[in-house]
Amino acid sequence: MSIVKILLVDDFVPWHQVVKSLLQSNTALQVISEATNGLQAVGKALELQPDLVLLDIGLPVMNGIEVARHICRVAPSSKIVFLTENSDRAVMKAAMNTGACGYVVKSDAVRQLLPAVEDVVAGKQFIGPESEDDTSAVAAE
Repeated sequence: MSIVKILLVDDFVPWHQVVKSLLQSNTALQVISEATNGLQAVGKALELQPDLVLLDIGLPVMNGIEVARHICRVAPSSKIVFLTENSDRAVMKAAMNTGACGYVVKSDAVRQLLPAVEDVVAGKQFIGPESEDDTSAVAAE
């Protein structure tokens, strides 16, 4: 298995260490860069062309949904997994409608982040179990 290059985007810097520690059990996953605002995230995605972007929604300068739309244009082969505190169904639908492949709520990251990343890297879509009732509606739109 080749190395999966990950761009981590979240404005809460201490969270970066948490995410990296959750991913470390899979040696094929490597965080190659980090960004703390939306504009920086788009620039790094353009420059680095990561395989995967872990993206928060509540970002300064440009929100994560807008960032995802830009990344889909500037780094079309990058897959996006939203990793956010927001569990609102409408926000999740809007996020997934950007072309993202996954959605994980931060409070469930310990259980769901690694399976989400592995599923998305394998070409599947992942929406956390707390949203299972909404998965078909989100995927259908």
